[in-house]
Amino acid sequence: MSEKILVIDDEDTTVQLISIALERKGFEVIKAYRAEDGLRKAYRTHPDLVLLDIMMPNMDGWEVCRRLRELSDVPIIFLTAKSEVRDVVKGLEMGADDYIVKPYDSDELVARIRAHLRRAPKPSVSEELVFDSGNFRINFLNREVWVNGKLVHLTPKEFKLLAVLVRNAGRVISRADLVKEAWGPEYIDATDSLKLYIHYLRQKVEVEAENPAYILTSRGVGYRFANR
Repeated sequence: MSEKILVIDDEDTTVQLISIALERKGFEVIKAYRAEDGLRKAYRTHPDLVLLDIMMPNMDGWEVCRRLRELSDVPIIFLTAKSEVRDVVKGLEMGADDYIVKPYDSDELVARIRAHLRRAPKPSVSEELVFDSGNFRINFLNREVWVNGKLVHLTPKEFKLLAVLVRNAGRVISRADLVKEAWGPEYIDATDSLKLYIHYLRQKVEVEAENPAYILTSRGVGYRFANR
């Protein structure tokens, strides 16, 4: 199956040239000429990667990136004429995975897309774990969590955190290892905020957040997911 690339850019010529270059390499291209349409197509089609312009009418690429990152960790590459260092830094700090300045080389663009797709997680289609006689279900492909038959909305950071705990069900994971494995080594100094994210998770997945049955604390060490 071809990997889907969503291109969001208000310049028709740019979109067409990108589409030709990517389709020749076997990608499926989804086109959006307005930010709002791009967001709708992102939610509906679940692309494997997003190419995103910044300067667009009504809603700019910064806002599109912010909204995408609230719901998904899909690879995002800014493809824009804004070349100042402060813009590059802003884009990366907002959660984009890469930043390419126009005019660009088509071969380099394709190479960068493939590099990000290689690094993007690709869980097995059947990868789902079930606990508590079916009352707790987590699907790693669809990034869905069901508790007592109800779908629970998690942010990308919350899902990554829960995924690590669930994959290691029954084993205590230290705070440092949990942060590193869930969010990456660059977040190693974020252990202070881990307690807050655990609190958020418990509010969403526990029947009684103050008396958790799934996400348990090992005092002085870290956390574990109850293997029940």
